[in-house]
Amino acid sequence: MPDDGRDAGRAGAWKTSARAARSRRLRRLLSLCAAAALALSGCGTGNAGTGNTLVIAIESEADVLDPQVAGGWVTWRINQQIFEPLVTEDLRTPSRQAPVPALQPALAESWEISPDGRSYTFHIRRGVTFHDGTPLDAAAVEYNFRRMWDKAAPQYSAKAAGQTNFIWQYTSSIQTVDQYTLVVNLTQPFSPFLRMLAQGGNGSTAIISPTALRKYGEDIADHPVGTGPFVFEQRIRGERISLVRNEKYWGTVPSVRGVVFRPMPDASARVAALRSGDVDIIAVPSPDSIDNLVEEGYQLSEGRPPHVWYLSFNMKDPYTSRKEVRQAINLALNREGMAKDLLRGTANPAYGVQAPANDAYVERTDAYARDVAEAKRLLTSVGLQNGFDTTLITSVDGSGQIIPTQMAEYIQQNLAEIGVRVHIETQEWISYLGTWAQGMQPGVGMAQMSWGMTTPYWLYIVTSSTLQAPEGSNVGYYSNPQLDAVMAEAIRATDEDEANAYWRQANDIVTEDAALAPVVNDKAPYVLAPYVAGFVSASEEWYDLKEVKLER
Repeated sequence: MPDDGRDAGRAGAWKTSARAARSRRLRRLLSLCAAAALALSGCGTGNAGTGNTLVIAIESEADVLDPQVAGGWVTWRINQQIFEPLVTEDLRTPSRQAPVPALQPALAESWEISPDGRSYTFHIRRGVTFHDGTPLDAAAVEYNFRRMWDKAAPQYSAKAAGQTNFIWQYTSSIQTVDQYTLVVNLTQPFSPFLRMLAQGGNGSTAIISPTALRKYGEDIADHPVGTGPFVFEQRIRGERISLVRNEKYWGTVPSVRGVVFRPMPDASARVAALRSGDVDIIAVPSPDSIDNLVEEGYQLSEGRPPHVWYLSFNMKDPYTSRKEVRQAINLALNREGMAKDLLRGTANPAYGVQAPANDAYVERTDAYARDVAEAKRLLTSVGLQNGFDTTLITSVDGSGQIIPTQMAEYIQQNLAEIGVRVHIETQEWISYLGTWAQGMQPGVGMAQMSWGMTTPYWLYIVTSSTLQAPEGSNVGYYSNPQLDAVMAEAIRATDEDEANAYWRQANDIVTEDAALAPVVNDKAPYVLAPYVAGFVSASEEWYDLKEVKLER
């Protein structure tokens, strides 16, 4: 059952809801079987004949099905069903039990780190095959790693390198020692390296079939071939991405026959689809629908992922380049009001530049509690007592974005109270990712994003002066030599406690300089039909579907 703590109150509605759900599921199954475009082989026979295909309504269209190139959590939630990295995280333990998920072996069954922290030896799992029958070995992993790192390699992809550069920037060499042993050598210790191998929000190190890469090259996204628990079947953009169970999977073979991801950007449409039985799980339900859905017998699953919905400031802008202005904006934001009134408790107010789901979190209510009078005083101190005009860019949907347009309008109202007149510009999620990644343009004072990681190294990714856009994710061109020096110490530290102490110091520097404006931490709510079992909300922005069942 989900990690939601609301079992009481659902039991009474179970029988009625389950009976209605069975009827809805039957109607949906007949509809799916009649739709030839779906092309799920065996529809009407075997497991599929019982409707054993899980349908998930997602909040936006997905990016490309190339894990090393794709951006955004909404896409990694799909890609990580098809592809796997060497190292993964425990996604079967609920958030309340593990605020930071433990690292686990994936395609590497074990590894060793040299005493100086500069060499990682991975022992590749034996007996694993890609979906196209290609055997997994160290050479296959090296082929993938060189695609992201080695400019001299024929398979090198500038797009893959651009998305993963912050993982490989300290790599000096990659070497296959024998059929199942791979060594990655670094120029210096890189304490977050293993945790970064398990990440997937902005590019991933997940391993693609080298046979498929040689065959399809940059078109691999149309022919995704991994080792994961599900096999790609079909994509119809704007309608669905269909996966089927990998019967030869090396680990736990999934319980469901397949998974269909349906992009539905409109939250009310997702809720309607759940109620009609067209889908089994919905992501990002509209905040005002959740209580009613729970009362009707649907299940709420939410967690504490490493999520920060935040603003970056343009350090080239005549207004937001000034520390007092950034501090004033931070103080004017009504985080508690947004979390409670607009988002109806589906998010928590953010009082730190990092999400709580990492070991170096620092809460700073002194810097982020609302104080309109002090915000006005700060603006007056730099001659801006009459305020100024600026532009905030955001998306209309997307992974972790919650309800971005309404949230931007809420911020617009907050800042109007101190004389800051905000103009909002929006784009569809995938288009916005491209715009955001290019860095803020003249006239844009703030850019919104939802991100975060279970490693505090995320702060480096978004604030380091060496990773400014468009080459990196520091989209506001922030530069602080003191911060860079402290983060460098954190990265080099081979002792975890020492590294976290440096990261906490870095958090405080960013907070004091008002380099970012954290707004809320999402609880990542999902609503499930009553018959869905085995779904777990871990402390991460993606999920494991292998043990999810449809019990009717």
